[in-house]
Amino acid sequence: MERKNFIRSLMIGAISTPVIIEACKKSSITDGSNTSGSGTAGTTASTNGTCTVAPTETEGPFPTKVPASYVRSDITDGRTGYKLTAKITIGNLNNSCAGLAGAIVDIWHCDAEGNYSEYGGSGMQSTNYQSVHFLRGRQTTDANGLVTFTSIFPGWYSGRATHIHVHVYNAAGTSLMVTQIAFPEGTGTSLALVNGYSKGMTGYTYNNADNVFSDDKTGVEIATVTGSLAAGFDLTFKVNVKA
Repeated sequence: MERKNFIRSLMIGAISTPVIIEACKKSSITDGSNTSGSGTAGTTASTNGTCTVAPTETEGPFPTKVPASYVRSDITDGRTGYKLTAKITIGNLNNSCAGLAGAIVDIWHCDAEGNYSEYGGSGMQSTNYQSVHFLRGRQTTDANGLVTFTSIFPGWYSGRATHIHVHVYNAAGTSLMVTQIAFPEGTGTSLALVNGYSKGMTGYTYNNADNVFSDDKTGVEIATVTGSLAAGFDLTFKVNVKA
């Protein structure tokens, strides 16, 4: 069975069991190029261009349960970490990838420790955060197809590279795309500067071994991320959909 279909089949009816993570997990690969400390993120390996198409990816296992309840641009909700400003543009493939106004964009990601809100207390995530909703939000694109979220730089958890989930809907609420955003890796990148927060990078799964990103050979799912630990980081990414 092809990798992503296999992953999606595991998701169905199995959200409370650790077998999902174990079945999807590949061995971690360390590139040896990560550094810690202060500094500024350099150029990135992103090839996400003006009219490229990011692959459809799985929404689970921690999707927002009631996304319409979290219409907000600042999704930090009390979580600590290095500031991240995420600027996501939605383009219309049916209009030469021009910015799509009025699209609904949901994002969600884990906190600095690798935990998700709205879940927990099970084998997949021992810390129980079922009653809180941090690092989840919804915005509607402006005339240029842009939404901006204020958040923190995501942490990581076993079996996955650092990532952000994105779900795009049209103005009527019809789903157009579910995908995920990867982060550039290597010396001088934001990932190397953050260095896994207090967890470090021991046991980290890099993009080329991640069950979602490993077949993205051209870097379409990798965002452009600039900035510094002191000032925070700016992420830019474009998602093109048929609307």
